[in-house]
Amino acid sequence: MKRSYLNFVAVLGLSASIALLPSCAKKEGCTDPTASNYDADADKDNGNCIYDDATKTGELQADETWDANRIYYLQGRVVVPSGVTLTIDAGAIIKGKEGTETNASALIVAKGGRIIANGTAANPIIFTSELDNIEIGQKVGTNLTKTDNEKWGGVIILGNAPISAENGDVSANIEGIPANLGYGVYGGSSSADDSGVLNYVSIRHGGITIGEGNELNALTLGGVGTGTTITNVEVYATLDDGIECFGGTVNISDALVYFQGDDGLDVDMNYSGTIDGFAVVHGDGVGTDEGLEIDGPEGTTNTTGMFVIKNGICKYVDATGSGSAGDFKSKAQGTVQNVTFDYSALGGKNVKIRASYQNGCADPKTDAFTHLTAATPKLIFTDCAFSGVGVYTDSNDGATPPVTCSVPQVDLDAAISEMTSGSGSSYNYATKFAWGAAGSRGEL
Repeated sequence: MKRSYLNFVAVLGLSASIALLPSCAKKEGCTDPTASNYDADADKDNGNCIYDDATKTGELQADETWDANRIYYLQGRVVVPSGVTLTIDAGAIIKGKEGTETNASALIVAKGGRIIANGTAANPIIFTSELDNIEIGQKVGTNLTKTDNEKWGGVIILGNAPISAENGDVSANIEGIPANLGYGVYGGSSSADDSGVLNYVSIRHGGITIGEGNELNALTLGGVGTGTTITNVEVYATLDDGIECFGGTVNISDALVYFQGDDGLDVDMNYSGTIDGFAVVHGDGVGTDEGLEIDGPEGTTNTTGMFVIKNGICKYVDATGSGSAGDFKSKAQGTVQNVTFDYSALGGKNVKIRASYQNGCADPKTDAFTHLTAATPKLIFTDCAFSGVGVYTDSNDGATPPVTCSVPQVDLDAAISEMTSGSGSSYNYATKFAWGAAGSRGEL
């Protein structure tokens, strides 16, 4: 009995000791398997995951998500092929590596592929050059400026919406991509084609040369349809065009092109969407050309579509240079509404209208001028503010040697009568794009 009592006391003492021990704490560590310091034994994330930078090249083989925890590098052409979706998280930074011509870096969303790049004002998605010293969590770097372009390529999105190509073709191959590769084809019959989303996206320091006299635009849209969302897009410091639409029907809202080398907004192949809310701000130092360059149909198919460009500003901000307000040519047809062309820094610049002539310069033939002054289809300017109108031509009389046609005064007078300067636009791009590179640097 005495031994049993002692055993009972010993058991009670052991139980009391166990009760006094602290409870086992959860092990903290990085719980994200994609991180380089992932700890498979960790029960609780400590917020200190480390991510290696990722380099992408060639065609994606399956759906991918690019997050904001690392910087992604584009090595040459990176292609999102048909049937594949690339998702880019808000705050992600993508840098294009250096290289020209066939080695130029670019992101290409092929026809049938999709990109979901849905950023926010607080966390925009940024495409830039590998030379840019911007780091994760930043909105802008410190070493490249508004005149630093041609450091990488750009972003190309191709879709299945209608285009008007030469020779009556309903599809074409985007410039700069060899036709034999297949993924450069765009155009088709689906006006509502969906290539994804670009929202709060900034594309910087691009426009690399890919051939003789051929550079990539910052954002190229070929045959992109209305199912695609493109809004809150900034282009900053590009060598070639800011945004160029080769046909298609996609609508674009809130776009800023800041210091482009060629044209700000360029539409070709009878683009028939709406661009609503935009600014093209350019100046000396980058060889800038037109604020707007507008062409109509190139072939005999898809010739009835009409663009709408409204609520925007084209502005030149330096006292020297050669930038121009806008060039409407190649059968341009559509509506320009509430647009201000402010070239007062250069003493004013004309909005240019191209005319074409035939029969030894005696008769006008279809071009932007005839669409402006004829009944239908029309080129219409409504409530636009500008300093002047100019009519020009590249036509000749057909003789040997040829003599360039002169624009009759009656044609200039007809154009002026169709284009009365009005109130223009009060689009507040400085507030709209405070989130971007130009806004972050106080340049707006």
